[in-house]
Amino acid sequence: PTGSLLYPYGPDQGDKTNPKLDDGTSEAIALSIPFTFYGKTHQTAFVNNNGVISFDEPVRQYTPDPFPLADGSPFVTPFWADVDNVKGGDVFYRQSTDPALLGDISQHITQYFPESPFTATWALVATWDRVAYWGSRSDKSNTFQAVLTTDSKMFYIILNYWDIQWTTGAASDGDAETGLGGTPAHAGFNSGDDTNFYNIPGSQTNAIINITTTSNVKVPGRWVFRVDNFQAPDVDPPQMDNNCWL
Repeated sequence: PTGSLLYPYGPDQGDKTNPKLDDGTSEAIALSIPFTFYGKTHQTAFVNNNGVISFDEPVRQYTPDPFPLADGSPFVTPFWADVDNVKGGDVFYRQSTDPALLGDISQHITQYFPESPFTATWALVATWDRVAYWGSRSDKSNTFQAVLTTDSKMFYIILNYWDIQWTTGAASDGDAETGLGGTPAHAGFNSGDDTNFYNIPGSQTNAIINITTTSNVKVPGRWVFRVDNFQAPDVDPPQMDNNCWL
């Protein structure tokens, strides 16, 4: 959409499209530039239908668990919930070295992290376009995007939330008519060990429906993190611990 937070996506951008399969994933994506996440470098990623980008192994789980998950699986969850792309919507992804895209990403990250000027050399853009929830008896859909990017020294992830109308699939005790309730979606970062993680405020509470209005970079609906040695710009107002969001 014009004026959108989202970077360009879709088949006309050369995107691949995930199979129409409940709890499905992309093929294994061989990263043309290995990606460093919480100090470990990965050659392979998966774009999972249920709102997760994982390294090394796919994630098919549909009800989110609280972080940290100390099972050795590193992943980022733009919006981990029970997406059903059979019911509606598409999950797209591509690796890109397109100069226009990289120019926009470089400008944004340098603006948000001015102490570390950044010139992107590669990006992986994953977009969940108007995706439905499992068991839906409504036409509600979510559109959100995650961008992994690097200059080969610093590694960043940008999360863009354009339109969030539901939080929970019916198998996660959500209401089939509203897509709300039950165990709502989780947004955040899990290192795979039991100490390093980040939860975006509102995760797994009803407040996550408002993620299109929140930000850590003063751009509503956008959250940006340096992830090689994990850094988040301070949230304004100060981020509360998750207990304050119950």
